[in-house]
Amino acid sequence: MDAHYDPREVRVTKNKEDLGLHKDSQKAAARVGLTSDEIIINGGRPLNGRIEVRGAKNLATKAMVASLLGHTPSTLRNVPNISDVRVVAGLLALHGVLITRGAEEGEWRLDPSNVETAHKADIDAHAGSSRIPILFCGPLLHRLGEAFIPDLGGCRIGDRPIDFHLDALRNFGAVIEKLPSGISLTAPNGLKGANIELPYPSVGATEQVLLTAVLAEGQTELRNAAIEPEIVDLICILQKMGAIISMEPNRVIFIEGVKELRGYDHAAIFDRNEAASWAAAALATKGDIFVGGVEQEEMMTFLNVFRKVGGDFDVRPDGIRFWHPGGMLKPVTIETDVHPGFMTDWQQPLVVALTQADGVSTIHETVYENRFGFTDALNKMGADIKVYKDGLHDDTRRVMRREFEQAAVITGPTDLSGADVEVPDLRGGFSHLIAALTAEGQSKVTNIGIISRGYENFIEKLRLLGADFIYEG
Repeated sequence: MDAHYDPREVRVTKNKEDLGLHKDSQKAAARVGLTSDEIIINGGRPLNGRIEVRGAKNLATKAMVASLLGHTPSTLRNVPNISDVRVVAGLLALHGVLITRGAEEGEWRLDPSNVETAHKADIDAHAGSSRIPILFCGPLLHRLGEAFIPDLGGCRIGDRPIDFHLDALRNFGAVIEKLPSGISLTAPNGLKGANIELPYPSVGATEQVLLTAVLAEGQTELRNAAIEPEIVDLICILQKMGAIISMEPNRVIFIEGVKELRGYDHAAIFDRNEAASWAAAALATKGDIFVGGVEQEEMMTFLNVFRKVGGDFDVRPDGIRFWHPGGMLKPVTIETDVHPGFMTDWQQPLVVALTQADGVSTIHETVYENRFGFTDALNKMGADIKVYKDGLHDDTRRVMRREFEQAAVITGPTDLSGADVEVPDLRGGFSHLIAALTAEGQSKVTNIGIISRGYENFIEKLRLLGADFIYEG
């Protein structure tokens, strides 16, 4: 039977003092039923077996927001059980969206018939450390004529300004007022199509434009847009709803505004980031993991690097098998970039595997300016990683150098030893898990609730893969 979604399941507090890193981790854990925020791992054992990957965090949450644009209910399938999904569900429920669970696992029905204004304090409390409220703006301006954004959180991986979002919304005709409690937006004259060129192909800003332009009066031209597979999947959803969107060459997207949209029925694209993380775990632990639900096309850039490092894989109709074929891993040089480049979310798990490669590997991080904080824990465990805060010059670079970029140089192979480590952010946290699984001896990893923001049932998946650990939950 369908179950009505109760926003109280989000289990967040309205106490502002509870918005620190540890409290965020505990709340994230509670949202998906984790009762402990630490795990003790006895490392040195290969991970072997099969796990399944469901819908992408970076699509499912945005698809849920898109349901606000329809005048009939939407059905989203392949929804992962992660805390970020629960946050969005809570925010939608606060705005009057009726959410029910379908008969199939991972099936959600979202009925926006009775959308209403939510109290600012409730939005702030339920948003917690999520940055997703910014994407509510366009749909809520269309439905209610107003929106509110609380102070935004998210992983502490550097400044992630919302200026791109606010500038785009202003171009559509939104009036923005900055308040001590957040940002208030209104649209006294409605929203009109606009010509927008992003200074950087930001995924979030591209989503903002898409979610706003589909019901704006007239045509919108978006240049320098992000073209990640999750963006394409969101466009497919909006097209199902009745939107008119065309993708042109050179990162140009045209959106013709329509007067009304209906609900959609859609299965979310698989999570590329989770798939790559488990692949890196197989490589680092000298294991063999079949990741079900994964498709080759969206993983091609990662697969090339995986093979260069010395890993092997086998693409099958129902997923991809990743394994360490034996022998020494090889060093590589990687430059993170927007799609179709090597994703920034892929480099962190792979760094752990590169500590076992024979030689010097270099990672040029060009997307975020503070994404190597997780390497401190790896060095504590025995890795040899040096971070260059101003990046490194390299005549062979293919990605344009950016002012804020950093570089990490990993020298291997090094023996990793167990240690007590604290999860700093989502991808760095999973990298700490991989390091603990790779290391000889026992490690205690704390703050693991943050990992539940993007990795579905990761404790159970570790069990399925034969990991040796103690979890009191």
